[in-house]
Amino acid sequence: MALSPRISGDALRALARLSKTSAGGALMDRLFRAELRLAELERLPEAYFAPLPVDNRPVPGRPPRETGDAKLPPPPPPWSATSATLTDAYRSGSATPRQVVDRALDAARALASRTPSVGPFTVDRADDARREADASTERWRRGAPLGPLDGVPVAVKEQTAVRGLPTRGGSDVTEDDPAGRDATCVARLRAAGAIVIGQTVMTELGMTPIGFNPKRAMPRNPHAADRVAGGSSTGSGVAVAAGVAPIAVGADGGGSIRIPAALCGVFGIKPTWGRVSRDGDIFGGSVAHVGPIASSALDLARFLDAASGPDPGDPQTALAPPLAPGAFVRALSRGVRGLRVGIEPGEWAAASSRVARAGREALRALEADGATLVDAPIELARWAAPVGYVTIVHESLAAQYDRVRRGAAFNPDLAISFAGFARTPAVDYVRAQRLRAGLRAQAARALRDVDLIALPATATTAMRVTDAEFASGFVDARAVDALCRFNFLGNLTGLPALSAPVGLDDDLLPIGLQLVGDAWDEATVLAAAAHLERVGAARVQRPAASAELL
Repeated sequence: MALSPRISGDALRALARLSKTSAGGALMDRLFRAELRLAELERLPEAYFAPLPVDNRPVPGRPPRETGDAKLPPPPPPWSATSATLTDAYRSGSATPRQVVDRALDAARALASRTPSVGPFTVDRADDARREADASTERWRRGAPLGPLDGVPVAVKEQTAVRGLPTRGGSDVTEDDPAGRDATCVARLRAAGAIVIGQTVMTELGMTPIGFNPKRAMPRNPHAADRVAGGSSTGSGVAVAAGVAPIAVGADGGGSIRIPAALCGVFGIKPTWGRVSRDGDIFGGSVAHVGPIASSALDLARFLDAASGPDPGDPQTALAPPLAPGAFVRALSRGVRGLRVGIEPGEWAAASSRVARAGREALRALEADGATLVDAPIELARWAAPVGYVTIVHESLAAQYDRVRRGAAFNPDLAISFAGFARTPAVDYVRAQRLRAGLRAQAARALRDVDLIALPATATTAMRVTDAEFASGFVDARAVDALCRFNFLGNLTGLPALSAPVGLDDDLLPIGLQLVGDAWDEATVLAAAAHLERVGAARVQRPAASAELL
């Protein structure tokens, strides 16, 4: 027996009820083992299994790449506002932070009023944001801004704490008490003058990459109202793609930054594990990272420059080497001459022809400017996703176990996932972590010879969805695997991984190219993404549903 391509409506609700029975839970376990390729892990040779890791320290292939600054010009700005175009406007007096924040709030509400909705927020911070914008406007008037993010609107995913708002993680079974303080990354953005304008919607507990959640008024893809926007950082991707904010905070446990960035046609980076503090983010676990979705490589770099650094609230940040102020922004002018880019041939063969074609064309643009493309096989890459599913679902299930035992009313798709994976023996989780250690070692070996590993961001572009499926939710294991297939490599290794928009398919839907760097070498990843922008191989396209801040 196999799952049909997609189950929704009455059939989905019946399956959720069945999954709560002993026989039904066992059936879900068998189905997921087949559909998500989990059973394949049992047949791998013992040589692939490394010792069980005892920490999450990323394994570098070599020290971060050192290169001279080519002093190349900045990439041209996209159609939408960026932190650079906004601060230029503030400096010249052609716009003020208060005017921009008002426009952003109005735009978010207008997008939410569409049918179907393209609204990115679960709640906005209109009153507080306007007060903060007035203060920023006064700083710019006096010629004393706090820095290049002063007055820039930012949106924050609802699993990352914003003072005064509940941190519910896309659910209604989590605590609804307002956060008493900002998450560390949010506090650092605020200290740099950024203005949090709203909290973005997400899938329930971040456990589907597709972008639906019956518990929220979820947005459709700004490029096509009959397509999903990706998840789990759904609202963050939509906010940037639609022009509501140039930067949005996301979180990524299996592609949850890179997937919506790819499907919505913008930039997103999952930093190295430990680079950005997770203090104040509710997910936890060993694969989830906090990072930005943004309208340009410059915006990604400015976020990382502002938000990175040691934090007593997250001991994992002690792993990161010291970072010079402004290091990531300075890296953008390096260019790619002498860069070695590794191609994992088996993974490229698993992408759709249109995704692979667009990605390879972008890579050829890097090659034309001095990069070298070489094959970089990683044997375990094809099994990264099954290892990732075992890891992330079990860690989430453990975190929610008391609620699961009490019969909390999760969405049917999440209830089914929890029921199926709850039957998986603990030994499978441990063996998956040994495979993870093997994958980390293989990736480090590949990165001894190359500076980047290039992969598709997703196997396909945004999937079509009906109104009924979107309202009820659905189970579609093949769609999940198509979106996560190439992303778990970055999460399991902790390596930095970026999605850049490198074209449109025949239906004018965005395509993402993924660049994976060595541990702590976000600078090389960002430099390559900026060069793709510079030569026009990566470009944020204006979607059908959009708004301008300037």
